[in-house]
Amino acid sequence: MDIPRTSVHSPAQNAMGDDKLHSFNTTSSKHNSTSPLNGIIRVCETKHEIPSDIRPEKSASADIERVSETTRNIYVTWDGLDDPTNPRNWGASRKWLVTFVASSFSFIAPLSSSMIAPALPAISADLHITNGAIGLLVISIYVLGFAIGPLCLGPLSEVYGRRIVLQVSNIVFFVFNTACGGCRTTTQMVIFRFLSGLGGSAPLAAGGGTLSDVWSNEERGKAMGIYTLMPLLGPAVGPILAGFIVRYANWRWCFYSVSIGDVFVQAVSSLLLQETYPRVILARKAKLLRETTGDPNLMTEWEAEGQSLGQKLYTAFKRPIKLITTQPVVQCVALYQAYLYGVIYLLLSTFPRLWTEKYHQEVHIGSLNYIAVGLGFFTGSQIGTRLQDRIYMVLKNRNGGIGQPEFRVPLMVPGAILVPVGMFIYAWTAEIGTFWLWPNVGMYIACASMIICWQAMQAYLVDSYTTFSASALAAATILRSLAGAGFPLFVGGSNFP
Repeated sequence: MDIPRTSVHSPAQNAMGDDKLHSFNTTSSKHNSTSPLNGIIRVCETKHEIPSDIRPEKSASADIERVSETTRNIYVTWDGLDDPTNPRNWGASRKWLVTFVASSFSFIAPLSSSMIAPALPAISADLHITNGAIGLLVISIYVLGFAIGPLCLGPLSEVYGRRIVLQVSNIVFFVFNTACGGCRTTTQMVIFRFLSGLGGSAPLAAGGGTLSDVWSNEERGKAMGIYTLMPLLGPAVGPILAGFIVRYANWRWCFYSVSIGDVFVQAVSSLLLQETYPRVILARKAKLLRETTGDPNLMTEWEAEGQSLGQKLYTAFKRPIKLITTQPVVQCVALYQAYLYGVIYLLLSTFPRLWTEKYHQEVHIGSLNYIAVGLGFFTGSQIGTRLQDRIYMVLKNRNGGIGQPEFRVPLMVPGAILVPVGMFIYAWTAEIGTFWLWPNVGMYIACASMIICWQAMQAYLVDSYTTFSASALAAATILRSLAGAGFPLFVGGSNFP
């Protein structure tokens, strides 16, 4: 039986098992003229394997082709370096479409996180919330869902693929976010907010992995800049919309309006988003070849490992925990991201009170001050995306054409210096009650600096862990989301700044 034109070799990267985080060996190969697919594949004798976490990125298109000498399994992979089914070889418009959809997911869920901040007095009055800390819990419990969700959803995207995880999780977010609008008690609000946060957390892990699937290191900076902007821009835009919703409608429409926008995002993703995860694409390719040829030995390298679904899920679920507990790189990035994320939500949750209580502005007018937050994030994102790829290429050329994840880090130096400068200007000018513009200037500087640091750290993790970037991002999300949930509770009902 004729076999469709394809290449058969080991895919980009192996699963990161317990023994593959810190060691590597080499692989040698030889042609086998007796192969039943001679001329289409190469048959290799495997001596050792290079673990996935230290293989060069270009191995996705140039791995070692082989057939196991013991089992005669034929490993299916890309059809050469220019295989059009490889997401790295997609056209620019197709890649940007994927980036747009992933960024839309990462915008809509965080939009709801702080959107209720201007509506908190109305919610407290309607649900009889008298404790200021409980009121802030309604905001922060949502971010706690962001901490727990990626622990499951990030690894699931490395088993079942990015597309289905993003879409199913988004449906969960839609259901419980809509339920928040109809709740009648504080308990219902807290539970539904937490569950909607769980559903909305998928883009924080799987979204970055999606971009890692389609963009090379040299191209990824601008796409990551847009993607990392959205989770921070959402909490800045939400309160502006909520201020006018509370003014002219009911606080429940803060939730209903987000759900309406979420329906649009879900519809677009259903029509336009395609699977990007190489393992899933190759598994489907191998299945089609088995059905076409009747040869059960055609499979991907990961299928040849013989793991049951339960074993695959166990390995995937423990990966983020192992990364956050054993990898100093992930730990350092996670700690600094946690600090920045906690500060952002601390400021966003208390921002409305500053303008309504100290500056005596009406809720909808006070919400306009969030424009400074949004402009800061947008400006910092534009600076970061334009400079990050340029700096990366300069350092890569100086390093003999070899790129390193550390080449993403230099922009963090000015960013990390300016974050406390902006925070000091904001806190000091607000405390002494200066003209309203100056606290906004401080907030603008702080937010612009934060996202510059944020983009550098996200790109660094994605470059460092490529195929398992979803697990790496999920590991970092644990601490940062816990900080985002906990920092607003520090102030309780006290005045700030």
